[in-house]
Amino acid sequence: MEKYMKRALELAREAFNEGEVPVGAVVVKKTTGEIVGEGRNMREGAKNALAHAELMAIDSACRRLGGWRLPECAIYVTLEPCPMCCGAIINARIDDVIFGAYDLKSGSAVSVQKMFTLPYNYRPEVTGGVMEEECAGILSEFFRQLRIKKSGNAQ
Repeated sequence: MEKYMKRALELAREAFNEGEVPVGAVVVKKTTGEIVGEGRNMREGAKNALAHAELMAIDSACRRLGGWRLPECAIYVTLEPCPMCCGAIINARIDDVIFGAYDLKSGSAVSVQKMFTLPYNYRPEVTGGVMEEECAGILSEFFRQLRIKKSGNAQ
């Protein structure tokens, strides 16, 4: 698990370095252990509300595997998915959702709502808190630096 979350964290760091909220995601084919899709948050640069890390990773995996269904796949993401990303995970038929930091404001896997327990036609397994400290840490640092910049106290 850590191997894939570490890669998602690398992608989150790339987002951080580009001024994006640092979230990274990878889709893994469970039968081979191969990463088949990667994504990072790109909303600011793309000027697109849909450019979440999970959607970028799912899109990449669908293109690579040649279909909209991602059976026998797991998604590793540094932050608990929002409602939009949970919907995409359900629609892509991803088996497992593994996330790092809990999102108490918009997390829809377990925090604000438990979207995967609702009576949709597909329900992935969820594991939260994987490398939670590292995943939460990069987010905290990003928002700390953002507050400093906004207050005019940039060092």
